[in-house]
Amino acid sequence: RRAASVTTFRLTCGSAEKRIRAAAQDSDNVIFGDHALERMEERGIYDNNVLDILRGGHISENPTLTEYGEWKCKVTKKLRGAREAGVITVILHNGKLFIKTVEWEDVR
Repeated sequence: RRAASVTTFRLTCGSAEKRIRAAAQDSDNVIFGDHALERMEERGIYDNNVLDILRGGHISENPTLTEYGEWKCKVTKKLRGAREAGVITVILHNGKLFIKTVEWEDVR
């Protein structure tokens, strides 16, 4: 008997955006990590900004698998005029979103 070959599934940017946008419609699906909360306070990025980014932002780099088999990616969107912010997001196995950190993309 031949062993069955395993196909590695890759999450595309478009599929990740759809999953993140759908989950972020309900803020109960968004979990903020301590590091993210510290960076948000430090950088003046608020939870409503993060939800706005998740609901309408874009992923420009392919999602990567974490050591736990969950998908991590950066969602970016322009806020406050011309400033662009990024949210490092992990799509958990249960479909919820874990916010790892937030950052300004246009470093000043």
